Amino acid sequence: MGALLWLLIPFIAAIGAGLWGTWANRTRKVRGDGPELDGYARFREAMEKPHSRT
Repeated sequence: MGALLWLLIPFIAAIGAGLWGTWANRTRKVRGDGPELDGYARFREAMEKPHSRT
């Protein structure tokens, strides 16, 4: 009987983790690749600029 109680602990933890994951994911807004691609384009432009040494 004690072994069954010890197995119940990870089972309850897995259910709790699933519920938390569902709750945490519901507030996430769907975002496209736009902001990441814009940031990459700015980075690439900055790297292509010639830098003068002083």
